[in-house]
Amino acid sequence: MSMTVSSHSSSVESRLVFVLSAPRSGSTLLMRILNATEEISARSEPHLIPPLAHLGYWECVDQAPYDQLQAQDAMRGFVSARDSGEELYYQACRAYADTLYGAMIQDGGTQFFLDKTPANALVIPFLKRLYPKAHYIVLTRHPAAIFASYVESFFDGDARAASAFNPILSRYIPAVADFLENPPQNLVHVSYEQLVQDPQKTLAQLCSFLDIPMQEEALNYNRVQVEKGLGDPIGIGENSRPVQDSMFRWVDFFHQRPHAQEILDDQLIGVSDDQLSYFGTTFSDLWAPMNQSVERSKKRKSNRFMVERKILIALRRNIHRRPHGTWVKSVRRFCDVLLRG
Repeated sequence: MSMTVSSHSSSVESRLVFVLSAPRSGSTLLMRILNATEEISARSEPHLIPPLAHLGYWECVDQAPYDQLQAQDAMRGFVSARDSGEELYYQACRAYADTLYGAMIQDGGTQFFLDKTPANALVIPFLKRLYPKAHYIVLTRHPAAIFASYVESFFDGDARAASAFNPILSRYIPAVADFLENPPQNLVHVSYEQLVQDPQKTLAQLCSFLDIPMQEEALNYNRVQVEKGLGDPIGIGENSRPVQDSMFRWVDFFHQRPHAQEILDDQLIGVSDDQLSYFGTTFSDLWAPMNQSVERSKKRKSNRFMVERKILIALRRNIHRRPHGTWVKSVRRFCDVLLRG
């Protein structure tokens, strides 16, 4: 007996705003500003979507207190055995998310609820399938500034430990750039540098995008409090308006830690120049703000770096639609089974 699945319709969806960015890109600053408008409410980082995306059908976790690989097979088998099973699965996920987001919207009493969880940027295909008509704000920042802020905020300046724990540039830059390469109509792209250099213009752009009145007083974001989270910057509360002080703070960071340039270069091996351009720079001018450090950084880049980057870019291009992509997924699953405790 077949089951007819109703077409996607969510009253919550049109009231959701997702800020997609790498960690340490200024998303908390942007969230605080938009939260200070009368039409938008927010929490620091709900982390609602990433766990939902890893329940098994779309993707699964690496470890769990149950057999996650068996659960994934079972879920995919269950979905494929039903008419319109895939849409039924997303409809079920959407009902879960609608319930929680709906409660957040009701609690905020505003037109929109804003979710700026950085990890959402790593599950964009799932998020787009779940909420194709939501509003998307993509926030980018110079990669060196992202890395320096991440290292200083969470690893007390230890660049090697930070990169070993989470190579954020190699994970986030391709994911965000791929989204910007084929953007939906309901997307606007702003940069951290644009936000702090001309906050009035940036806020006006975002208000126009969301079709809400321009409220310049929202730039005094401390007038409205929001619950802090673990990902919030340490010193954001010290300022009452956006400032440019941190725009090039990363230059001093790398001057003091020359080895960190090589660590950052390694994270960018699989990133293309086109992808990097969405973050306001290219490989040729990545280190330009460091003046004479540019030539030294170029000398440190070995042939191995350039060759590996070109090979990885070539292999990664359209990997999900090419034969070796299927092979890589099969090998990955085989390795997961072998390494499972």
